[in-house]
Order: sequence, then C-alpha cells, then structure tokens
Amino acid sequence: MDEERKDGIADMGTEKSAETQKSALPRINFRPFLVCALGAVAGAFFYARIRFGGLVPSDFLILGLLFPILCMPFSKKRILFALSAILLFAGLGAGGMHLYTERYLSGMPAGEYGVEGTVVSVSVGNGYTSVEMNDLTLDGVAVSGKMSASVSSEQIRPGDRIAFSANVRRNPLPNGSDDSYFFVNDLRYGATAAEFTQKERDFHPFLALNRRLFDMLRTDMGGEEADISYALLTGNARMVDEGFMTAVRAGGIAHIFAVSGLHIGILYGAVLLLCRPMKKYAFLPALSVSLAYCALCGFSVSSVRALLMCAALSVNAFLGRKNDLLSSTAFAGTAVLVLLPAQWLSVGFRLSFGACIGLALFSGSLSRLLKKLRVPRFLAQYLSASLSVQLFTFPILLDAFGYFSVWGLLLNLVLVPLLPAAFLTLLVCALCSLVIPPAAAFFLIFPKGLFSALLFLFAFVDFGYVLTGFALGAGGVVWLTSAIFLSERFRLAKSARGILACACVLLFSLSVFVQNSVFGGVVIDGVLGGDGAMILVETPQETVLVLGGEISLSQCNDFLARRTAHVDAAVILSADALSAVNVAAFTGAECIYLKNETATGLNGIPVFFGESFSVGELTFRYESDCRMTLFARGFAADLNFGGEEEIGADLSLKIGDGALKYYLNYDIMVAL
Repeated sequence: MDEERKDGIADMGTEKSAETQKSALPRINFRPFLVCALGAVAGAFFYARIRFGGLVPSDFLILGLLFPILCMPFSKKRILFALSAILLFAGLGAGGMHLYTERYLSGMPAGEYGVEGTVVSVSVGNGYTSVEMNDLTLDGVAVSGKMSASVSSEQIRPGDRIAFSANVRRNPLPNGSDDSYFFVNDLRYGATAAEFTQKERDFHPFLALNRRLFDMLRTDMGGEEADISYALLTGNARMVDEGFMTAVRAGGIAHIFAVSGLHIGILYGAVLLLCRPMKKYAFLPALSVSLAYCALCGFSVSSVRALLMCAALSVNAFLGRKNDLLSSTAFAGTAVLVLLPAQWLSVGFRLSFGACIGLALFSGSLSRLLKKLRVPRFLAQYLSASLSVQLFTFPILLDAFGYFSVWGLLLNLVLVPLLPAAFLTLLVCALCSLVIPPAAAFFLIFPKGLFSALLFLFAFVDFGYVLTGFALGAGGVVWLTSAIFLSERFRLAKSARGILACACVLLFSLSVFVQNSVFGGVVIDGVLGGDGAMILVETPQETVLVLGGEISLSQCNDFLARRTAHVDAAVILSADALSAVNVAAFTGAECIYLKNETATGLNGIPVFFGESFSVGELTFRYESDCRMTLFARGFAADLNFGGEEEIGADLSLKIGDGALKYYLNYDIMVAL
C-alpha cells in the first residue's frame, strides 16, 4: 500500500509538473519567417489596395490583430525584431509590387503591329484557339511581357512559334472589381488574328514535352477524357469543357485540376519512397524530379510554393532539425511574394497558402478529437486534414468566387484519397505512351475509363448546390483571426477557449448580418468599367438591378453572387437592349423595365416599357437609352453610361469610375 501511495504521489507530482511547464510556455511560439511573411503580405496587399482601389477600414483590422499576437510574450527585443521585420518586408512587398506594376505598364503602345511569339498555353474550342505567348516581338522589336491572342485555327500547340499582323491592345491594370488574371500573369498585350503563319520552332525542351503530351493524349485518348488528363498533369484546365468545369467548381473540387501542393507532394513522396536506399540523400532526386515537373507546368505559383516547402522540409530533415509546417509555409510565402509580389492578387496563391495554414493550425487538434471519438487512426488523420483546409479557406473561397460549395467537403473526402493513385497512374501511363508511341492507346485505357466514370458522375448527379448571394465583409477578417486564436497554436485554457469561441461566433454573425442588411435609406452598390456596368439599388423592401452597356451573364451572376440572392426588378440601360434583357431574364428578376418597346420573346417574366416608373419608394426616369436619373429619399442620382455631359445631381455615376458603394439617407450620402 505504501508503494502504491508513493507511486500515486509521484504521478500527481509529474502531472502538476507538466501543467506547470505548460502554463510557463508562451501563448504562441515565435516564428521569424511568419513575421516576415506578414510584412510581405501587408506591403503587397496595401499597395494593391491603394493603387488599384478597394481600400476599406477593415483591411487594417487583421494586421492590427496579428502583430501583437506574433509579439507574445511581449519583450523589447521581440517587439523590435517583429516591427523591424514587418517594416522591412512590407517595403520589399510594396516596392516589388510597384516595380512589377511599372514594368507591366512599360513596352509598346497599342496599335497595328506585326506580331511574333512562342505559344506557351492553348485553349481550343468552337473553331478558334486562345493562346498565351511569350518571347514576343512587335514589328521586329523584342518586348517584355506576354500576349493573349485569339486565332481561327485549332492546330496550334504549346511550343509553336507563330506570326501574324493585328491591332494590338494593352490590357489594363486591375481595379477594385476587375479580374486581375492579365496583371498577375504579365499578359500585357491582347490581339485577335484572322490568319497566322507558322515559324520554325525554338528549342524549349519542356514546351516540346508539353506539346507531345498534348498531341498524344488527344490522339490516343480523345474526347473530354484527354482534356481532363491534360489538366490533371499540367494544371492547364483551359481545354476542359466549360460546363464540366462549372460543375466541378460548384462541387468544390476544381483544385484537383490545378497543379498544387497535393500533386507535388504526391510526386515528391513517390520518388522519395523509390529512392529510400539513398537514405538521407533521397531528397535530392525527389527535388530534381519535382523541379522538372514544375518546369513542365510552367512554374505555376502553387507548384513553386509546394517545391519550396518540400525543399525546406528536406533541408530540415537532412540537418536533423524538427519540421514545422507553419514556418515552412511562411518561408515559401515570403520567397514567392518577394520575387513575385503580384501573386498576392491571385486566388490560387491565397487558396494554396491558406490550405497549408489551415493544416498547420487545426489538423493536430482535430485528429486527436476524432481519435477520442474512436475514429480509426488513418480516417481521423484524413478527416482532420480535409476539415482543416475547409475551415481556413472558407472565407477566401466566398470572397473570390461569391459562393461556397455545400458538396465540397463530401466530394473532397471521397475523391482526394483517390487522387494519388489516379495521378501517379496517369503520369506513369503518359510517360510510357511517350516512350512507346505505338502502345499509347493500350497504356491509356485505364485512365480513360477512370475519367469517363468521373464525367458520368457529374453528368448524372447535380453538385451545384452552393451558399451564395451574400458577402462576408469584415466577417472574413473575424473568421480568419478567430481561427488563429482558437487553434492549438495559441495556448489557452479550455474555459477561456470556450468563451472566446462563443464571442467569435456572435461577432462573426453580427458582421455578416450588418454587411448584408439594409436597415434604412438606400444602398447603391455596383461595378462600373470596361464596356458595361451593373448597379444594385437596395432599400429595406426592394432590390433593383440596373444593367448598362455590354454585360455578360457570367459577369452579372458573379456580381450578384456577392451581393444578393433575390432581385425584384431589372432595369435595362443599354443601346443593345435585347442582349441585356436576355441577361436579366436569367437573374431571377420578377420583372424587367425598358425605355422603348422591344420584342423580347420572353414568356413568364413581365416586361414594362415607359419613360419613367417606380419600384416601391424608388423612382427611375430615362434621360436617354444609356442614361437615367434615380430619385430616392430626396436625392437624385445620375446613372450615366453613354458618355454624355453631366447634369446636376447629388450623385453622378459614369462608366470608368471602378467599384462603388454609396449609402443614401435623408441628409447624408457616404461612399463605402
């Protein structure tokens, strides 16, 4: 009994000692690369917000919250280092973004040129080909940057050198609402060519391999299966049928067709396993193969990020240091932003790094929770990884695409475990087909059957149910900040964590409610620019959509996805009224208003014509086909999409003004 008592006392002493040691630990471990990454992100982010528009007060909130967290426990040395590192790397991020922007604006002006360039990416459809080209010359003068062009041929392949004459345009800088694809990918020029000539190909080994892969898949596999295989291997999904890709995006699994950390990790791990006899040096061939694969994929940001992380983990393992996913992710992010600061505007960059941060923050605690619930070890680890990624990328997905897939979690749970086998099998089959071309059709039988099944699944089952029609606003900042405080990386007592979780839920709910509610007055929210405009006029009772200029259905749906799920009325303010009416018909508007009588051909949707009309407390009066005045709450707003001279009004909105949001009340008018 005495011995048992002694053992019990010893165990109690050990537990108290462990608790004492745990309580003595800092709230969060200090990670220098995390501070550097925060600085680089802040610099690139604020420069883009200031230069391209869209800066709002909540943008400063997350930086103000993260800085003191990273400084805990507070000491003069730690605060000084954190402040110095953030300022230094913020300067590097902002400076790099400025230099990149100025380079993007440099080069030849728009005009008629003889163009020659090397094709690096191809998208074929409906008798024409969209290509991206580098190594450009305009009238024989070499220029930096790349060009996007459309040509009337389906015979162009990556690596081809083509020449044509065309009216070359300069792609604009992004603004607060435009897609930043051109800017991020340095596509400075655009053109459309009716005819082109084929030049002698330059020797680009990886482009040549890409071209051979493209031709082999299309010849020996054929159909949509070939396009899916090419997308899975190279990350270029521009060839895949748009209907299928729309269904895949709505299902939340589009990331399997973008070469990411998952693909690089699969390849790196497979080579590492094969080279196990090399022991600690096995990472060298694994990194070499991964580097070659990144080159084949055009060094996409997600692949470069994954390669940098694999390199960091390998070096740590080689030196016998403990690996830390959060530090490795921060190192890779810092490197990418310092070298390629414009990538911050890429959704792929944010999703790629957000997924890794989610894994680092939550996978461990969720895995332990699931094991306590008697979930098998392998399943617990997999479920925790998938849930961790979904938790942290939720606000990023909603902000970028305007919706969040309800089916995403389930489809990822089912399909992602199959991806390593599918990807490696496809890669081996493709390599064998390239080496032994006569047997290519045989090698590709299994991948073709696999992707035929995937096509059948998405044709047979509708995975398009999504959460949409609202924006998070400051709620996104609350969500991401709460994720840090509630993760295992931030050490809190269980009671404190529970109280904080409740407070975060309430604050998040309140932020989203305020962002998407109209309590009084009128909110005018819209996007102006390019060849058209969309304006949403909301009161507590009515929601009216005004369409001006040339607006596509995809642009309109993308705009509405971030703002509302219901439209009471659509107003057409365009010279091409019939095209705008067709777009309005698919928005779910209960009725449509036009100035002049037009045969719309619509059935089931009331269409009204007239010089003026009212929707609730809102009154609209046409001034011309492309201009109208809105009267609301004692204010007059001039909606001018035709370029005419301004008239006297409290608020004048013209094409080219960028993104906007105004709140009108009886005696105030505030831009938000």
